Amino acid sequence: MTSRDLSIFNSLRPFSIGFDDMFDQFENMLGNGGLTMQSNYPPYNIKKTGKDNYSIEVALAGFNKNDVEVEFEDNLLTVRTKQISKSENNGDGEILHKGISQRQFARSFTIADDVKVNGAQLKDGLLTIACERIVPEHKKKKLVEIK
Repeated sequence: MTSRDLSIFNSLRPFSIGFDDMFDQFENMLGNGGLTMQSNYPPYNIKKTGKDNYSIEVALAGFNKNDVEVEFEDNLLTVRTKQISKSENNGDGEILHKGISQRQFARSFTIADDVKVNGAQLKDGLLTIACERIVPEHKKKKLVEIK
């Protein structure tokens, strides 16, 4: 018996139509321990900023926009560091205590099929990624005429 056979999501499959991709994504996240393996660095917030608008805020103190990249592919949004230089002397003097971390990281978010990533901005140590849910006409609420 596989973890797929034991999945709680399999018990929901008989009551749903067209959600196979969503259940498979949950299986991938939960089935292989993906959620528990991800560290809590860097900290982040996910905010709903409107009816169909969201923003992801990632705290990146000590990083600039040249140190970080944001990639969106196959419903996976990934924020990661580029190669960090190991120079401890930046011309402003020698660092005696390093309390602001600039370690390598990769933080991934699973994004729904109907959500579009509109852009990202790094300001005051906070990376903000704007997302918008696009509802196609065939998914909007409508009245069905009774004949």
